[in-house]
Amino acid sequence: MSNSGRFFDEVPDRRNTASLKWGKYAGKDVIPLWVADMDFRSAPEIVRAAVEAAEFGNYGYGKCPESLIEAVMLRLRRLYDWEIERHWLVWLPGMVCALNLACRTLEKESSQVFTHTPVYPPFLSAPGNFDLPCVRIPLQLRNDRFSFDFDALNELPTKPSDLFMLCNPHNPVGTAFTREELECFAAWVCERELLVCSDEIHCDLLLEPDLKHFPLASLSPEISERTITLMAPTKTFNLPGFGCSFAVISNGELRRKFKKAMAGIVPDPPAMGFGLADVAYRYGDPWLGDAIDYLRENRDFAFSELSRMKGLKPFSPSATYLLWIDARDLPVDSPCSFFEDAGVGLSDGKDFGTPGFLRMNLACSRELLAQALERMSSSLIDL
Repeated sequence: MSNSGRFFDEVPDRRNTASLKWGKYAGKDVIPLWVADMDFRSAPEIVRAAVEAAEFGNYGYGKCPESLIEAVMLRLRRLYDWEIERHWLVWLPGMVCALNLACRTLEKESSQVFTHTPVYPPFLSAPGNFDLPCVRIPLQLRNDRFSFDFDALNELPTKPSDLFMLCNPHNPVGTAFTREELECFAAWVCERELLVCSDEIHCDLLLEPDLKHFPLASLSPEISERTITLMAPTKTFNLPGFGCSFAVISNGELRRKFKKAMAGIVPDPPAMGFGLADVAYRYGDPWLGDAIDYLRENRDFAFSELSRMKGLKPFSPSATYLLWIDARDLPVDSPCSFFEDAGVGLSDGKDFGTPGFLRMNLACSRELLAQALERMSSSLIDL
């Protein structure tokens, strides 16, 4: 085993640490593979920066450093061939609030929201927080891969300035959309004169070496003017607890409305969030490369084991560290509750708009993953 493999095998014990992921099953023998955060230690450079910031002893208000703005602009140019202006950036304390802000920018008397299913639960709840109707369009499954159903999209009763909430790469099904798919979607959006909120928080977590992420807004000036792009270092470098995300909005009027929706409600990221994001983008890529190798091996291992379990149909993700499972053939009322009783805590597909499915978080040690899969397999023997 390589040194990098040993690094990801040796995870901190997160029990009794106020961890959302591990605290859900406190006092119970249930392995938590649900909410999307990693069990791994962050990159050593990030840990050192966090220790230095803590030892400094002053935890006052933060301001985005110029070096972070430059790092983001350089990263988008280097990885995605996307040239942005610094004033397009809007800093945020998290992605869920950004999804809600996108809905809040709409004129609710005349607008509606469209999104795919299955999808990350806040996509489904955010429109209702502002009394906006939410129209759900099932993703199309073809050759064990989920993607756009353009026949269904063409039947939608859209109006100009309606909002489409896109997840790219997609959570929970793990699709990394191709450039051709996104260009077709962008053409449809522009023809319909829609707005798009594109959640691209998993853009750096591509599990195949030959894959490339394509930010929707980077495809043309026309789609850029209609798009709010959401990104963050939090999923990529395991920093969700430090709350530093950003939106990229080239359209000045749309950016003004978005900022107005934030005013007096949404705080800036904390100072340490800004600082660690800066370190992550500047020095975290070697760690990220090793993490992706480890996650790919976890994916292949889990997919192989799950494929042999009766009643389960797993889908191998090309992006994210999340594996989607069709459990509708199991003779149980709730697959999620069934596996919880067997000692494995997964995410319930009904929260993603598709009951009978499950989502598994693969960002854990191989040993813990093997233990969870063994529990799942054993629980199915007598069904």
